[in-house]
Amino acid sequence: MLIKLSADGYIVLPKTIRDALGIGPGTVLKIDCQEQKIVLEPVSPSVIDRLYGKFAGEPLLTDLEAEHRHELLRENRA
Repeated sequence: MLIKLSADGYIVLPKTIRDALGIGPGTVLKIDCQEQKIVLEPVSPSVIDRLYGKFAGEPLLTDLEAEHRHELLRENRA
C-alpha cells in the first residue's frame, strides 16, 4: 500500500490499517526511526488520561464532602 506525504508533512493512515489496529481519532502514536524505516506504534493511555474529562460537571467533591460531614456527625453522636 502506498501513501503520499502532504506538503505540510502529514500522512493519512488508510482505514484498513486503522481498523486492523483498532485506532481512531485521538489515538496517541509513538513514532520512531529504526533502520531507515518509520515505525508508528499506538500507545495505551494512562489511567489519568482515560479518566480525564469523564466526570466533568459531576459534583464529586461536593458529594464526598457531604458524606464526610455526615460521617463526622454520626461519629459525634455515638
